[in-house]
Amino acid sequence: MTNRIYRIKKAERVGAVLVAAAFTGVLSALIADTLKVMTEHYEEMFFHQMHLNKYLVFALPLIGLSTIHILRKYLFRNKANKGIKEVLDTINKNDSTLPAYKIPSHYFNGFLTVIFGGSTGIEVSTVVATASVGALSSRKVNFLRKYRTDLVCAGLAAGVTALFNAPIAGFLFAFEVFTNRRSKLHTASVITAILASYLLTRFFFFKQIFSFQVSGWQQHALPYFILLGIVAGFYSVYLTRSVLFFKTYFGGIPKSYIKVILGALIISSLIFFFPSLYGEGYSGIKDLTKLTTQSAMLVMASLFMVLLLKPIITSVTLGAGGDGGVFAPSLFMGAFLGLIMATLLNHFFHLNVIPVNFMLIGMAAVLSGSIHAPLTAIFLVCAIADNYLLFVPIVIACLVAKVVAHFIFPHTVYTYKAVK
Repeated sequence: MTNRIYRIKKAERVGAVLVAAAFTGVLSALIADTLKVMTEHYEEMFFHQMHLNKYLVFALPLIGLSTIHILRKYLFRNKANKGIKEVLDTINKNDSTLPAYKIPSHYFNGFLTVIFGGSTGIEVSTVVATASVGALSSRKVNFLRKYRTDLVCAGLAAGVTALFNAPIAGFLFAFEVFTNRRSKLHTASVITAILASYLLTRFFFFKQIFSFQVSGWQQHALPYFILLGIVAGFYSVYLTRSVLFFKTYFGGIPKSYIKVILGALIISSLIFFFPSLYGEGYSGIKDLTKLTTQSAMLVMASLFMVLLLKPIITSVTLGAGGDGGVFAPSLFMGAFLGLIMATLLNHFFHLNVIPVNFMLIGMAAVLSGSIHAPLTAIFLVCAIADNYLLFVPIVIACLVAKVVAHFIFPHTVYTYKAVK
């Protein structure tokens, strides 16, 4: 009799956890999808206005960073957003949690950062906000507190699923980056949240981010995919070290207004000369798909400069108080890196490789090297491409990039301080 009562109570608790996970998935999808739609709309609007008046760029980043600073100081308890580290601390420290105000804080700060030109993306802002939804769910019922990690991971996985329409990538992101917990309930919670998020997004908010025409890949290009993975590994370390350097540099500036003005000036100046650095850069990736080998060679110097400057402007954006991370910049830079390599191989060595393939593989490889999560990168980019034709070369390049990046510098921007 006692065992039966215990089993009933256990089943009730499991059911309650899964209901909470489903609720977390729905709320996370609403947060991610509305933030994505709003950001895309206003980013395009301000970017268009900047084309009409190019000097407007010297006002937009200043407006964005200043507004974020004011909101942070007077509305969000004057606490800086630490991005993914906040989520890692919540999972790894029993006495730490994500307060409810982190949901609007990251939501609005991520939105303001990108639409006013901050060269990052809304992915990290979304992940922290949706992880906070999971943490909030775990506090609403006493016994759910012990399942906090499960619900936090459910929230962040649901957020990634909604942003990229990539449920497998959302699932793997939770396990690769945040926790290696393998309990059945934990897995069921994450899957439940992902399913709820995916269904809501698919039926009400679905929009393909990119349109890549992928027809297959050539076996003779395999060595060059490996080469792309090696270069991506080195480049990922450049991005990571750049972010760490500028965060330290701006962290040493005592006056917040100096930090905001200096950061806005650097961001504006770089965008003035290279407009594709504006915002998250997805429109720049779409423009790349229209380039032929000949036209790409004509603008090769510009492509190289964007590749060189993107980690700097991203790092300055984050150091000056912008909200975001390296997710979108990694995809952006990977596309540029892949196109540059394919163009050089075709122009100088007449190899006839397919540029769009190298762009997609480069996106995955740089993301893998930047966050040390090759499985997430593989399935995320396959979801972006909306097919798995490049699965084998993407796997190879991602694994190579991760190994190279980890060998050179065994930390990411998420874990560096945690392991010092």
